[in-house]
Amino acid sequence: MGIESVKLAENREQTQEFIKYLLKDIRALERMLKQEMFETDPIRIGAEQEMCLVGKYAKPSSISMKLLDALNDKAFTTELALFNLETNLKPLEFKGKCLSQMEVNILSQLDKVRDVIKKFNGDVVLTGVLPTIRKSDLDIENLTPLPRYRALCDAINKLRGDEYNLRIQGMDELLMKFDTPLLEASNTGFQVHLQVAPDDFVNKYNLAQAITGPVLASAVNSPLLFGKRLWAETRVALFHQSIDTRKIGDHLRDSSPRVTFGNEWLKNSILEIYKEDIARYRVLLSSDVSEDPDDLLGEGKIPDLKALQVHNGTIYRWNRPCYGVSNGKPHLRIENRVFPSGPTVTDEIANASFWLGLLNGMDEVYPDISEKLDFDDARMNFIAASKLGLDTKFKWVGEKRYSAVDLIINELLPIAKEGLEKAGVHNGDISSYLDIIEERTEAAQTGSYWMIKSYNSLMKEVSREQALTAVTNAMIKNQRKGEPVHKWGLAKPDDMEMWQPSSLLVEEFMTTDLFTVQKDDIIELVANLFEWKRIRYVPVEDDSKHLVGLITMRKIFREFNDIIYNKGKLALSVEDIMIKNPITIHPEASILKAIEIMDTQNIGCLPVVKNNRLVGIITEQNYMVITSRLLRRLHSDNE
Repeated sequence: MGIESVKLAENREQTQEFIKYLLKDIRALERMLKQEMFETDPIRIGAEQEMCLVGKYAKPSSISMKLLDALNDKAFTTELALFNLETNLKPLEFKGKCLSQMEVNILSQLDKVRDVIKKFNGDVVLTGVLPTIRKSDLDIENLTPLPRYRALCDAINKLRGDEYNLRIQGMDELLMKFDTPLLEASNTGFQVHLQVAPDDFVNKYNLAQAITGPVLASAVNSPLLFGKRLWAETRVALFHQSIDTRKIGDHLRDSSPRVTFGNEWLKNSILEIYKEDIARYRVLLSSDVSEDPDDLLGEGKIPDLKALQVHNGTIYRWNRPCYGVSNGKPHLRIENRVFPSGPTVTDEIANASFWLGLLNGMDEVYPDISEKLDFDDARMNFIAASKLGLDTKFKWVGEKRYSAVDLIINELLPIAKEGLEKAGVHNGDISSYLDIIEERTEAAQTGSYWMIKSYNSLMKEVSREQALTAVTNAMIKNQRKGEPVHKWGLAKPDDMEMWQPSSLLVEEFMTTDLFTVQKDDIIELVANLFEWKRIRYVPVEDDSKHLVGLITMRKIFREFNDIIYNKGKLALSVEDIMIKNPITIHPEASILKAIEIMDTQNIGCLPVVKNNRLVGIITEQNYMVITSRLLRRLHSDNE
């Protein structure tokens, strides 16, 4: 809810006045649509990145206001709770390297936060629900002290009462009572926006509804809440219940929650959604609105439709319609609110790529999805994916049933690829990000799967509190390294200690002048690199500098020995003999950790990866420099 000057209506007259402006905005929007005033080119994409702020032992840290003052950057904004923060990304044209550029932009913002939050002995975590959050963290004292958040809480309490029952059934069952709607602050997401031309809105919005379940199945990242193993995407159940203003009645009267997937396919226009929301949901908040949209349109000006935006901001559709004005021109957007934050920025952009590609490509396959798929099936697909992730069985077009893996791999990914190509997205971006979706799906390791597997393993050795801390600290380390979640190793008891880099960092010693190959290169090229450059390890990367493998001199020797002694045939390409998913480390890790990994794993090389991109390597040849530095430091400490 980005509008600052909202408030709780103090009396009936204020509510009535606000509704008058709300209806004026609807009429103005209808007029603007008829007169074709909306921008249709270029098409842009955007995103909002939410994050959790943590302190010592990876627990929530309520420092957002202090952090914002220290950041002094208007791109950052508050969230409902003091332990969350959001950054809004600059919109980009949907073409070229927009996806990798969005990743760069998010990483740049995260680097700013991480640099400043060090002063508060804290860090940031990207996760749908923070594993270490406690019920005590949801006390009203942690509400961000801004009028609009207090007004929202007061409005929900007014309609519902000040008692909130939370019940979620998963592998475990959670049944708790709360006295504040701050429960909603447990959620953090990654919202993706796609600008849509008015004539395309109905079809695109219906497609967005249809694909919500499948795209979420591969993106789930919030299975833990208060130490309970719940849904694969617990955010969905948690958000639904925390903002629900309904009371239990004594008869079978239908009543819609304010967090909603919707009730039917869109038929004619975006206006249907706005009109339904006015008809179905009571005004929750008001605002001091003074603009008359009809007068502004008569003067050739574009209205902000402030009343409509305030009301729209209090109805939480998983695919939300949005109106905006940019550079004096109005536009329409679809906001995807399904994706959780994390597990890494690279994973988030992969999720966004999948969604954007499908929205831009599915109309070629399904010109009218509402004729092929029942709306109730689309809604149930979404709920099922929220609960089960990649274990979901989807009911798809033509009454067919598919496993999540089969539907994603065999049908949806090819459509997404064509959709991104149609938009003119760079081939390197397409392959890099959609490959992550494919590999994550085939490996069946979503963020949720990784968390549950790690948690279950840890619980055999440590307490619940220690296990949750270890999982969260392992997430922080892996997010800094940036490798997508399907490559993560499980969290370990060592991760219980709050991770802090040593003053002797990997980046101080790593080799950055790298000679690399790609997986389609021939073996002879690698052999020549070993000879020409007197090196023993060659990383394998893709067009976007993502590490995909490692070739060692030992591997090459074995290959040629097999040819000489066994009269075998030389492998055709690097991919045939490379080490896939090699063990890696990030540049801000302690060099002692690097040495420990190399010793315990009996390996001679550690690729150094940041933000899922290869930035250097550590080898045995670096040991002399490392040892010298350690000895000098030891000598200095003993003086």
